[in-house]
Amino acid sequence: MRKNKRKKVTLFMDIKKNKAAYLMLVPAALYTFVFGYCTIPYMIIAFQKFNIKKGILHSKWVGLKNFEFFFKSQDAALIIRNTIKLNLLFLFFTMIVAVILATMINEIHSRYFKKIAQSTYLLPYFLSWIIVNYILYGIIGSKYGLLNYIISFFGGTKINFYNEPKYWTIILVVLKVWKELGMNMVIYLATITGFDEELYDAAAVSGATRLQMCTKITIPMLIPTIAMLSIISIGRVFYGDFGMIYALVGDNGVLYHATDVIDTYVFRTLRMIGDPSKAMAISFFQAVMGFLCVWGSNYIARKKIEEGGLF
Repeated sequence: MRKNKRKKVTLFMDIKKNKAAYLMLVPAALYTFVFGYCTIPYMIIAFQKFNIKKGILHSKWVGLKNFEFFFKSQDAALIIRNTIKLNLLFLFFTMIVAVILATMINEIHSRYFKKIAQSTYLLPYFLSWIIVNYILYGIIGSKYGLLNYIISFFGGTKINFYNEPKYWTIILVVLKVWKELGMNMVIYLATITGFDEELYDAAAVSGATRLQMCTKITIPMLIPTIAMLSIISIGRVFYGDFGMIYALVGDNGVLYHATDVIDTYVFRTLRMIGDPSKAMAISFFQAVMGFLCVWGSNYIARKKIEEGGLF
């Protein structure tokens, strides 16, 4: 009882001391509560033929028929493969580039340059995918694109990228890394700046080069942070970036073979068929697989890496 009272007193004192911080937390907490928890009962419509007039309590129960709609379709295997493949590529390349870049910037002693570099790399993160789409079209557009202009200037044949699915895996990975590199880099850089400088001083006294310090001290000490961020990303490996894919590809059916993911498929299902039960069934599948991925990756990280698990 005394421990519980102490915890309550400590929490109350912390809220009183940091009123502004807790006040800023309120909108995010309300958003999470309303859209993250109040909507959970509606997941039951994945097992119903939902009728908005009857509601979730009186709609007809159909079992797993809504799931059969997705898994028996000829597109299911392709969509799941695209979703997993793209997310794993996003995770791997974003992590590798962000770690390398954060390590390189940390080696620069000029604070002024560091601030400029961080701001420059962080800027794309705040651009919407609609803006990125216009930038991309200005580069690869078949008629006025910069890349096609360069190709034709050197006597090559212009490429209609919007009719060639084979290029889009690379395009999407490059854009994802470019846009989200800055935020990941800032997280890794903040972690690096918190490392004990005495370790580097001791290594310097022992005759270690800066490259050896990076590979033997910085990278190993970053592994717990890398593991935690990777676990968070792995939890969304079955979730395609709908905003990204739809903004860049839209309803271009020619590119579906390389770009169609579960989220865009759900959107088309709800928009064209108008059946929320089938869309919810697919989303329910995503949620279950996401939970299993998070739990599994966290279990492995906790076993293999010291302080590598989230929970």
